[in-house]
Amino acid sequence: MRRLSFAVAAALFIACAIVAPAQSTRAARAITPPSSIPGPTDAGQRANTNIEIISGELIGGTPQAAGPPYSGYFYNTPASLACIYSLVSSGYSPQCNPNAPIPNAIGGSRAIAIVDAYDDPNAATDLQAFSTQFGLPPITASSFQVVYAPHGTTPVGACTGPATKPGTDPSGGWEVEESLDIEYAHGMAPAATLYLVEAQSNSFLDLFCAVSVAGSLVAAAGGGEVSMSWSSGEFSGEKSFDPVFTTPGVVYFASTGDSAGTSYPASSPNVVAVGGTSLSRDPVSGNFLGENVWQNTGGGPSPVEAVPVYQAGIVPVRSTPDVAAVANPDTGVWVLDSFNPPTGCPSQCWYIVGGTSLSSPLFAGIVNASNTFAASTYAQLIQLYGTNPTRLNDITLGSCGVYMGYFATPGWDYCSGIGSPKGYLRTPR
Repeated sequence: MRRLSFAVAAALFIACAIVAPAQSTRAARAITPPSSIPGPTDAGQRANTNIEIISGELIGGTPQAAGPPYSGYFYNTPASLACIYSLVSSGYSPQCNPNAPIPNAIGGSRAIAIVDAYDDPNAATDLQAFSTQFGLPPITASSFQVVYAPHGTTPVGACTGPATKPGTDPSGGWEVEESLDIEYAHGMAPAATLYLVEAQSNSFLDLFCAVSVAGSLVAAAGGGEVSMSWSSGEFSGEKSFDPVFTTPGVVYFASTGDSAGTSYPASSPNVVAVGGTSLSRDPVSGNFLGENVWQNTGGGPSPVEAVPVYQAGIVPVRSTPDVAAVANPDTGVWVLDSFNPPTGCPSQCWYIVGGTSLSSPLFAGIVNASNTFAASTYAQLIQLYGTNPTRLNDITLGSCGVYMGYFATPGWDYCSGIGSPKGYLRTPR
């Protein structure tokens, strides 16, 4: 079985290689794993993850039995995010402190499908242990399923050959990606049926075959969401992929990326593009102070796609993001992934993870739990852009983009779109 290289392992471990205690002035830093680093010829050919992982000082020790696995840190949990995004009453905790007792979000129905590349052999057992740690409903054989997609072929979204189990990721990052995606989709919509659809590789043909499989599964479940946390730089032929995201009854979400500029599939007008924010906390108390722009979030005007109806009068061309949610790894989330843990890490290895790979499944889960299923992504976007502004957190602080040239402003902007969730977004204008 493949082991992570020393360099990759050092980049990935966190609970066994976690930042110094919250009261310390020692700084942690975000590591970009190889799976999130695009190659010079990847655009339109291969996708990359959008995860960043905090690396710091080795502390070791046995995780706590419940709640945040290690005490003294203010990284986010499913409950603290539910509190911040008004899915539960903030009265349960002073400013949504992750170490205070806060109820989890409830709700969810029909289906959410997560599409990722390669196989995460421990996806189900990690999700079950994550649910136990944070007091979420346990998964069952019917509520969570791993589905293998065949290889992709032309035409776009078509599949060929048997649906065999994919290999594991040669770079070492996609397993953490998959754990992040399923754990936080489940955390926001714990009653939804959750599918993890694994593509044979991170090639676009394989991934969009998997997207087609995911869309069919969600449609057969009566509707729901598909989340795609991966991306590639935009490319001239991307419009040929846009029809993949039009399965009736299915709403497609995608991450906008973790660097300045635009990416695909988020730039498709048939996708809800989810950008990233930061959740500032008091460094002593851990109390939530406010939400602002994550400077590394992707976003901007597309050089390829025309302006869709829902953005008419706002921008001249299709522009991202549409919405946003937490992504800054410095205000990231606890993620459990036990596949090939680095040396010195407990068998259940806890990571602190951020990136817009978090934003997409998080937002998809919140929309699922709203129990207002849209007939298509287009219908969902019309609803989102028509949402009463009091039902969104309008992000008005910070900058992003090339040379930090975009600024958060009242209303839609290139850094945070129309804002982050404030409740379940059930109220149309």
